[in-house]
Amino acid sequence: MKALKKKVKARLRRKMRIRKRLSGTPDRPRLAVFRSAKHIYAQIIDDTKGVTIVSASSLSPEIRDRLGECKGKKEVAKLVGELIAKRALEKDVKKVAFDRGGYKYHGRVKALADGARETGLEF
Repeated sequence: MKALKKKVKARLRRKMRIRKRLSGTPDRPRLAVFRSAKHIYAQIIDDTKGVTIVSASSLSPEIRDRLGECKGKKEVAKLVGELIAKRALEKDVKKVAFDRGGYKYHGRVKALADGARETGLEF
C-alpha cells in the first residue's frame, strides 16, 4: 500500500511539472489523458474558460459496443483516441496540446495519441 501511494505521488508531481508550462487556449486546447487500471479517459479542455469542449472514454457507448472486437487495452485506447479526434473535428478543433497527465508516453497513452493523430488531430 505504501509503495502504491509513493507511485501515485510521483505521478502527480510529474503532472504538476507538466501543467506548469502547458495550458489550453481557445485556439489550441489541451488534450488531457487519465488512465486507470481498467479504463482510459480523454478530455479536450479550454483552460482560459475552464470548459471541457469534448470528452471520450472507454466507457463511451460507441466504444463499449466494440469492446468484443478488441484484444487488449491498447486497442481500446486507440479507439478512444479516434473517437475524441472525431468529436473534436466536429467542434472545429484541429490543433491540441497533449497533456499525458504524468504518465510515461508509451503503451495506452501512446496508442491514444496515435489514434487521435491518425484521425486528423494535430499535436
